Amino acid sequence: MMKQLIAISLLILSGMQPAAADSREHEQLKRSIIKIYTTAAAPDYFNPWALLNPKQLSGSGAVIRNQQILTNAHVVANGSFIQVQRHGDAKKYRARVKFVSHDADLALLTVDDDDFFGDTRPLALGRLPDLQEEVTVYGYPIGGKSLSITRGVLSRVEHQYYAHAESYLMAGQIDAAINPGNSGGPVISSGRIVGVAMQTNQSAENLGYFVPPSVITHVLEDAEDGVHQGFPELGAVTQSLESPSMKKAAGLSEAQDGAMIVKVFSDSPAARVFQPGDVLLEVDGFKVAADRTVEWRENQRTNYHYAVDRHHVGDKLPVRFSRDGEEKTAQVTLAAVPPSRALVLGEQFDQQPRYYIYGGVVFVPLNMNLIKRWGNNWHSKAPIDYLYARNQWSEEGRRELVVALKVLPANVNLGYHDWKNWIIDSVNGHSVADFDGFAQLMETNKSDFIELRDRSGYRMVLDAAEAREQEPLILQTYHIPQRHSRGLFSQLANKVE
Repeated sequence: MMKQLIAISLLILSGMQPAAADSREHEQLKRSIIKIYTTAAAPDYFNPWALLNPKQLSGSGAVIRNQQILTNAHVVANGSFIQVQRHGDAKKYRARVKFVSHDADLALLTVDDDDFFGDTRPLALGRLPDLQEEVTVYGYPIGGKSLSITRGVLSRVEHQYYAHAESYLMAGQIDAAINPGNSGGPVISSGRIVGVAMQTNQSAENLGYFVPPSVITHVLEDAEDGVHQGFPELGAVTQSLESPSMKKAAGLSEAQDGAMIVKVFSDSPAARVFQPGDVLLEVDGFKVAADRTVEWRENQRTNYHYAVDRHHVGDKLPVRFSRDGEEKTAQVTLAAVPPSRALVLGEQFDQQPRYYIYGGVVFVPLNMNLIKRWGNNWHSKAPIDYLYARNQWSEEGRRELVVALKVLPANVNLGYHDWKNWIIDSVNGHSVADFDGFAQLMETNKSDFIELRDRSGYRMVLDAAEAREQEPLILQTYHIPQRHSRGLFSQLANKVE
């Protein structure tokens, strides 16, 4: 499903013009729809000390309260230079990112020049319309500078995977033809924002998705103190309980429904409440069905995470569950989601890659940024070991995987010049827990040799003295400014700087 969802600009082509009972009001609304120009300079994870060629992107946004522009996060991700332009104006203004939630694919921009907001009216957030109601989408399609105003029909609202950061949140579906166009454009109903156009499904016609008011509201509340906390986690993994045999074995009656808890993360607050084998019956007053859904609106169902997503980090979440046939109630203090529950960290934005070079070997942490460097077909092109690892949970002894990405040929690494994409298991017999720990093991080595091994027992041996001696020449030969990413060793970085 994920590879079918592409975070792109949206243009709904229906050829219908919105009703304009009050043309002046409509013209004022159009002044609040903004075109966004982004120069994106993303890091090159194959050469983590360098940047890829900058790309020129465009998107859309809308002026909201407090002189802010609401748009998609993917419109400004890795943006090095951002400009904005009002409807009907030729002038572009320099803008900056004020707050970003990559999980929700939302960003807030602002313009320091107050003149920009002088002739705009902040648009308010409205309630999500009912199914089959028409909504109006505003934005700037690719290939032109004119504002596009079209209509679509709200056909579905449920949890979907957000393509930008592979998160799983509520999304609205528009039943209309969609072509590349206005990412970040507002979805309007009764003059209010009821969504932000987000992505399309390439495997089906007439399907597009937008970020709904519940998610937008959560991000706006999160942004109030300027500190991003994101959506909290329950801290438990569940599976459906549709099997009658499994239901009986769990001690549930025929009238009871719920979701089976199969894993509880030991570092989450849920570990003080749940244990594997419990059945989640109710979350924040919403009854959980056997297929793990809740009725969030009459006759409309979505994943029970909806009940969690409405809250913020630190909130207490009421839950009801069954353990060995006995019903219990409790409260879970919701916590922030850690950087990664998996061995492979999800795709990150607006950050510089971590890397470490020793003896001409380039070491990096395995993450989705590296995997996606293989392009849109990374599912089939990335090394099979990478793809296998991304589906594994991290554990206490191993939180992150380290990769010998490639070898920069030199005398010190003769015999290994064709080694690449090799996952390291140990350094001189010491197991590797994460990338920072790996770099420390390498940096503090006192032995004459560095011996690296993988889980199969294959090894690479480097002469420590030769590695130190040849390091300046290697960096000079391959035009690498530093032998490790900035800040990897704070004390060493301070000495160098």
